[in-house]
Amino acid sequence: MKGHCLCGSIEIDAPSIHNIDLCHCSMCRRWGSGPMHALHCEGDVSFSGDTPSRYRSSEWAERGFCRQCGTHLFYYLIPADQYILSAGLFQQQELSLTQETFVDEKPDYYSLQAESKKMTGAEVFAQYEQ
Repeated sequence: MKGHCLCGSIEIDAPSIHNIDLCHCSMCRRWGSGPMHALHCEGDVSFSGDTPSRYRSSEWAERGFCRQCGTHLFYYLIPADQYILSAGLFQQQELSLTQETFVDEKPDYYSLQAESKKMTGAEVFAQYEQ
């Protein structure tokens, strides 16, 4: 998959992904004013053009963005060495919502597909502890 930020100064190359996870955690909602539409990458991700700015948002993660236009690029899970990319970067991909995480933190003012798998924050952390 190939994508880019809003201004085009950062291009992203990533493995082909078709499933979107939504993260409703308070940090993702504060970062983007809604759930993060996340593409979990299993494989190499590369950035070309400008270098993404990184912010260490917790002990286990960094968030990346374009310093020119502010586009949210990724959530980088440090222990797993895994990029979780913003789905909006890849406009030409056909994607399906398959999972929602931190549903226990989702505010009541919006709702999404009833068919997606839903996990609480505790369930998400337990998954990565295994």
